[in-house]
Amino acid sequence: MSDTLDTILPENNDKQEEATTIAAVPAADETEKGIDKLSKEEILAKLTGLVEASADTVRGEVDALKAAFYKIHHSEAEELKKAATGEGEEDKLEARLKELLATYKAKRAAAHAEEEQIRQANYALKLQLIERLKSLAESQEDFNKLYNEFKDIQQRWKEIKQVPQEYVNDLWRDYQLNSEKFYDIIKINNDFRDYDFKKNLETKTLLCETVEKLGSEPDIISSFHQLQKLHQQWRESGPVAREFREEIWARFKDASTVVNKRYQDHFELLKGKEEENLNEKTALCEVLEAIDLTLLKTFKDWEEKTKEVIALQAQWKAIGFASRKANGKIFERFRAVCDNFFDRKSEFSHTLKEQMGKNLELKKALCEQAEALKDSTDWKTSADKLINLQKEWKKIGTVGRRQSDAVWERFIAACDYFFEQKNLNQSSQKETEQANLAAKRELIDKINKLEEDTSGQTLSLLRAYMNEWNNTGFVPFREKDKIYKEYREAADKQFDRLKVDKADRRMQSYRDRVSDLSSGDGKGKIYNERERMMRIYERMKGELQTYENNIGFLSISSKSGNSLLKDMEHKMEKIREEMEVIVKKIKLIDETI
Repeated sequence: MSDTLDTILPENNDKQEEATTIAAVPAADETEKGIDKLSKEEILAKLTGLVEASADTVRGEVDALKAAFYKIHHSEAEELKKAATGEGEEDKLEARLKELLATYKAKRAAAHAEEEQIRQANYALKLQLIERLKSLAESQEDFNKLYNEFKDIQQRWKEIKQVPQEYVNDLWRDYQLNSEKFYDIIKINNDFRDYDFKKNLETKTLLCETVEKLGSEPDIISSFHQLQKLHQQWRESGPVAREFREEIWARFKDASTVVNKRYQDHFELLKGKEEENLNEKTALCEVLEAIDLTLLKTFKDWEEKTKEVIALQAQWKAIGFASRKANGKIFERFRAVCDNFFDRKSEFSHTLKEQMGKNLELKKALCEQAEALKDSTDWKTSADKLINLQKEWKKIGTVGRRQSDAVWERFIAACDYFFEQKNLNQSSQKETEQANLAAKRELIDKINKLEEDTSGQTLSLLRAYMNEWNNTGFVPFREKDKIYKEYREAADKQFDRLKVDKADRRMQSYRDRVSDLSSGDGKGKIYNERERMMRIYERMKGELQTYENNIGFLSISSKSGNSLLKDMEHKMEKIREEMEVIVKKIKLIDETI
């Protein structure tokens, strides 16, 4: 099939160039005959014209001019050596000759380099054409389009001329081979088309069967989405023979209609449910909008109403979507009223923070007054003033959690310092403390000997001894911890033996602590303890509120939810018990004060 190709193998480019060059050179006899009559100056003038005219000047003429020049030059050599005045002039002529020859060589080298670049560029272009020809033989596109591109490649090949001589044969062999492959494709193209028609018909038949099965698929939504993918596959599959086209398309379209109809009916049913959802969500909006925020005066009021709002939000989440047209509007309405509620709550919290800021300033003022009194030696007057300051402290409201401990520690530090200094100055107290120490040691001995009691009144005696211990005053500071440890060990031993409840023990132990704090002039310590108990109570109250809020969001429909609910209720019960104990401790402190 190569005889059909409209291409011609190029001849040797270098031989063509050589032929052109030889044709341009005049006969040797004529050139030599003319040059022999020229003087050196005339030879240089002619050579100058040749060099300036073109770098492609034939090499033979340049060489003839050069030989003629040196022939005259050598014949006159002896005379030039003898004539000193003429030697410089002859050297200048020879130097001019060399300069012209160097210029000629440089121009000729540049011309050859440029020609070589053109040949290399042509070689690259022909390689690209061969690659395009290879891709045509492997392409699956429309054959008419491929054939037109093939003709374009042939035309481009003819237009590209010289290439480096070493690549000529390889280029032509590759071009010829791939051209023949393409012509072979023309012959088998029709056979491939018939085969593709057959495979495409099988593919489309299988797609029809798949769509027909989707008509009975239980998941209507899934079947609809699968249909979209099958339609994409139909579009991607190729054509079939003309006699089957209408029939196979009608079958596929009818099966698709069934699936689409089921999908449309399904969403008609959803419209009714969406309307119900819209009504329920509208009712929730009305409930929220009916909340009178002006009635919420305290933090407790806001917290209780917040629980209600959160519960309504949970109901909202449980309701399904409304129609696409109404869903966005009803959500905006619900979100707007919720945002308004929480914005107002935030404003209330901000106001509360401002009040806490004022309370902080008041407490700082009390700190300054206490610090002004702590170094006073007017024990009675200053003690009364500090006690009054502590009472004023109790009347001031709470401050922010971050500042609460710091300002309290500052205040109580000043009070404690004063009362400690006051105690150090009461030397008579030492004798009393020694007597108290002896009395408490006797009480410890009595408690230890209760094991020998057989009257049945052991517990009553133990409590009497403990009351007597509480009524006994301070002991020396160095002995305080040691004697109290011995007392606790003795009392706990009896409690264990009598199996007394731990809660009762804790309260009894706390009575001892309160008694210890309130004895003497250490009133500042008892106020400090009361403030600490109040902080613990508020913290537990906050934890309990958090659990109560969270418990409303738990679902008890699952085992895990029910287990978590029971665990939270158990924790809440323990917190309530602890809070009751804290309340009793605060009452005990208030009774002591």
